[in-house]
Amino acid sequence: MNIKPFVKMIIPLSIIALLPACQQTAQETANPSKNPDKPNIVVFYVDDLGWGDVSSYGATRVTTPNIDKLAENGLKFTDAHSSSATCTPSRYSLLTGEYAFRKNARILKGDAPLLIGTDQPTLPKLLKNAGYKSGVVGKWHLGLGDGKQPIDWNGKVSPGPLEVGFDYSFLLPATGDRVPTVYLENHHVLNLSKDDPLFVSYKEKIGNRPTGDDNPELLRQVADPQHNKTIINGVSRIGWMQGGKSAEWKDEDFPLVTTQKANTFISANQNNPFFLFFSFHDIHVPRLPHPMFQGATEMGNRGDAIVQMDWITGQVVDHLKELNLLDNTLIIFTSDNGAVLFDGYEDGALSLTGSHKQNGIYRGGKFSAFEAGTRVPFIVHYPNKVKTGTSHALMSQIDLYASIASMLNLDLGNTEAIDSKNHLAALFNADTPARKILIEETPFTLALREGDWKYIQPARKLSPKLETHKKIESGLSKQVQLYDLSIDPSETTNIASEKSARVKDMNSILESIKQQKSRED
Repeated sequence: MNIKPFVKMIIPLSIIALLPACQQTAQETANPSKNPDKPNIVVFYVDDLGWGDVSSYGATRVTTPNIDKLAENGLKFTDAHSSSATCTPSRYSLLTGEYAFRKNARILKGDAPLLIGTDQPTLPKLLKNAGYKSGVVGKWHLGLGDGKQPIDWNGKVSPGPLEVGFDYSFLLPATGDRVPTVYLENHHVLNLSKDDPLFVSYKEKIGNRPTGDDNPELLRQVADPQHNKTIINGVSRIGWMQGGKSAEWKDEDFPLVTTQKANTFISANQNNPFFLFFSFHDIHVPRLPHPMFQGATEMGNRGDAIVQMDWITGQVVDHLKELNLLDNTLIIFTSDNGAVLFDGYEDGALSLTGSHKQNGIYRGGKFSAFEAGTRVPFIVHYPNKVKTGTSHALMSQIDLYASIASMLNLDLGNTEAIDSKNHLAALFNADTPARKILIEETPFTLALREGDWKYIQPARKLSPKLETHKKIESGLSKQVQLYDLSIDPSETTNIASEKSARVKDMNSILESIKQQKSRED
């Protein structure tokens, strides 16, 4: 299926050829974006992509050639982790360098206030001080507004990404399955008509739009009660939306729109060092791939969305290459948490998965305290620096903050990014170890990795719906759990009763980390 020529017609990229070739060549040595001391940084942050969802990690029922190429020419990690098994906390940790439990971060509603404090140190602020231009494109889900009053979607929506360090933002304000289903560019909703103002509620129905509860005959995908409110584009969402018809997105257009915005940002900043946080909607629900990708796999919408995500990745990488920026760009490809098949919509993922192992050999998935909750694909591509290979080092996304600071010779404050550790050497060389200790967060408990030992604290509460409704092994228990991943990577045998001294030591380590207040603690 050769879709690239077709798509290049759909997404005009002629803007990148505006400068004459001779002028571009003359700028090679002077262009800060090609300065090896300040490489460009692109983070591809995929949503709900499991460890086994790409072919370079063992998938066979779906192929991901663009991601595989990054892995082949870069460094692939087998034991790298998001900080949390859910999306909002992982995003928070990556951008702030601290565990999300310190902020009591949970999955946010679509109208929640900004989770990151405007006076809080962040990765884009760090990079701004180093002369970088920063942009975020895609899913946000870190809140908007100050929480003192409801968000005015018809005016200036602030604070948001620009107030925490980004110079440009093009967002899905929350998630694809939550209202408002509109794009937010910088501070304003895109294409919003004053004659049809936009209002959002998460408390009660507003307006006269049909809902999944009342009009199931209008739905393209059957949804659970949580996702069965206002219908947009034939899909019911979480929450109610009134007005804003002119600003509605079409889910199938996400790959075209976000790719174009990302590449336009790169083109506009090709003469500066830049940081692009490309926060995918794929492969989060609702999964509605563009027609170009429908039927690309035998796994239905979820498999097709993986192919779509791989294509998006390739388009951005190709654009970097066309601008002669690829060799001096640090690319991180990873996911915000493990995979989930059913997350609110009946789209065939459960029945069509077949032999595909979305989380590889690892138990659990999104939401889970088991390894598949946070163990995710993690690829580093940086031709000027990275020694290609496969790394088995224990790595956390939370360490990107301190590692990038080290790469740029930037000092961190004592209370800045307090959980982020400098593992720059491990990011560039498979032979270098990284973390000895790592926390894995879930909504109801914390787990600790110490080398190959995995300790799970007793859960604050259990969540039977994860098992019955989402078909995920939660890893939650009122009992202490301990696993030796060196001989039991799938966490099948709890040996806590046999290793009481180790359980006590690991619990002590975990409690000590929870009390940490600064980088020096």
